[in-house]
Amino acid sequence: MKTKALFLDRDGIINVDHGYVSKIEDFEFVEAIFDLVKLFTDSEYMIFVVTNQSGIGRGYYREEDFTVLTEWMVKKFGDENIKIEEVYYCPHSPEEKCHCRKPETGMIEQTLKQYSIDLEHSWMIGDKQSDIDLATNAGIGFSIAIGSKNIKHTDYAFKTIRECKSYLEKNQDIITL
Repeated sequence: MKTKALFLDRDGIINVDHGYVSKIEDFEFVEAIFDLVKLFTDSEYMIFVVTNQSGIGRGYYREEDFTVLTEWMVKKFGDENIKIEEVYYCPHSPEEKCHCRKPETGMIEQTLKQYSIDLEHSWMIGDKQSDIDLATNAGIGFSIAIGSKNIKHTDYAFKTIRECKSYLEKNQDIITL
């Protein structure tokens, strides 16, 4: 049986985007992110992170730095009783034009090789057009854009994670379908 999934971008969604965040001391969780994700886990969604990390390809930080930070981040979610199934990332710079860099679908294809996911009833939350385009390109059923940018083709848009969480708390039926 296929399960529903929530795909989260990292920078700007899980953590405040300070630009190429690669160290624990620079990582600041976005307000209400744990509460928002719990709404999905309570509705039996699997949680995945899909993130472009071009800072690796550009030489700003090492893959090992990203791995240390990611393990710490996943543990912090675990401390909140939230299981992150996998963190998929693209380490390439945009110039490399790889298949894993959002809005390309490589990270979602990798997910589907490892898990039985019902993409039609799954969600993507991101803060950039490439996140929402990934949802469209991969056939993810629903998308949420966060922030003040004018992002096209999203199902829902909120200025903050807290606003998104409040809306979904009042309208839980849209994620329990």
